[in-house]
Amino acid sequence: MGTIVVKQTGSPIRRPAKQRATLIGLGLNKMHRTRELEDTPSVRGMIRSISHMVEIVEEKK
Repeated sequence: MGTIVVKQTGSPIRRPAKQRATLIGLGLNKMHRTRELEDTPSVRGMIRSISHMVEIVEEKK
């Protein structure tokens, strides 16, 4: 499996606690921060659940 670079584009203000916890679980908590994460089904599911607040910048193999 490769890695993906995820960038936070939306604010967690006035979002449900579950979505804020998902952001923290991905290692994101402030706007425009990026993280390089392992490309696993669980990480993809977390990204899908908060897709309105993050974007995938790059996929590395």
